[in-house]
Amino acid sequence: MADTEDPHIRTVFIAGAGGFIGSRLTEILARTPGIHVIAGYRRQPNRMHSQGVEIRVCDATDVKAVSAATRGVDYVVNCVAGNGRSMMAATQALCDAARRMPPRRIVHLSSMAVYGDVTGTVSEQADLIAPCSAYGDAKRTCERIVTTYVRDGGDAVILRPGCVYGPGSRQWTAGLARLLRAGRAGDFGAAGDGVCNLVYVDDLVAAIQAAMSLPADAGRVGRARADAARAFNVVCADPPTWNAYLTAFARALGATPVRRLSARRLAVESRIVAPALRMAAIATRMAHLPAGWIPEAITPSLAGLLRQDIRLDGAAAAEAFRLTDTTLDEGLAASVRWFGPTPKRPLPQPEPALEAGQG
Repeated sequence: MADTEDPHIRTVFIAGAGGFIGSRLTEILARTPGIHVIAGYRRQPNRMHSQGVEIRVCDATDVKAVSAATRGVDYVVNCVAGNGRSMMAATQALCDAARRMPPRRIVHLSSMAVYGDVTGTVSEQADLIAPCSAYGDAKRTCERIVTTYVRDGGDAVILRPGCVYGPGSRQWTAGLARLLRAGRAGDFGAAGDGVCNLVYVDDLVAAIQAAMSLPADAGRVGRARADAARAFNVVCADPPTWNAYLTAFARALGATPVRRLSARRLAVESRIVAPALRMAAIATRMAHLPAGWIPEAITPSLAGLLRQDIRLDGAAAAEAFRLTDTTLDEGLAASVRWFGPTPKRPLPQPEPALEAGQG
């Protein structure tokens, strides 16, 4: 039962409301009739929220704190990002708290990273056996925690978004924009012909909203067990290659002519430049200095993703949620308006003590 006087109003608690996706979800839900938004933060936020957004401060890894913060809510959306240990602890705390006072549903944000290095078209029924990054392994563990919660009688839906871009995105918008403007990214030839499984942030928010109200019997396909959490890939219907995305983004930014970069240049960026930048970032943190001078890095994981021929099958989400994709041109135009010569506003930061994850 919602913790409001009006029984027709649904109360939604957003864990990780200070991050990229959580902040956009908070902003959109606050304008949605019939929804009371509770934004969960580790610390009191500095920025103002729209009228009607309630702030509840709690440590997302503390079961007692999460139980108090989620008291009386109808739905919980888990947008907590960060390092693997923190994400797993937060997911466990959330599910343990939900066992004591179950919401109608938990919507858990996972990632395409759970599929690891697999190639080809990948549906939600794929066995998660491919080699995986530490981030992907943590996301797999979080999914297992959520699935255990469902098998214990809870209700949860898992969303596996691709690369979430748009206004506010540090990784797939701001970071790539800086690389493009510096001439360090562009058309990578064969090394950039992998599939870019994009999803515009507002389309992901729409999927989250649809997942909250999804009928209990919808979305179970293939080998899915009746007591397993339903999982959905969330991706645009016709994803471009990375070369196509980077080229279109560069043109939208005015970062032309678009550079053609060799495989050797990409190898230097990922194997030599990226480790050096990482060491610089560590030294800067240890010296308590601002890190704004450190340029973006093309990490080995990003270089691998640029050439990975993995195509998320989003048919199940398309059928269950009945959503319309934002076109690439529309998404890039909004991204450029936000980014401008420099970002229009401070980028949403991860929760304190958490590192930015893939998303």
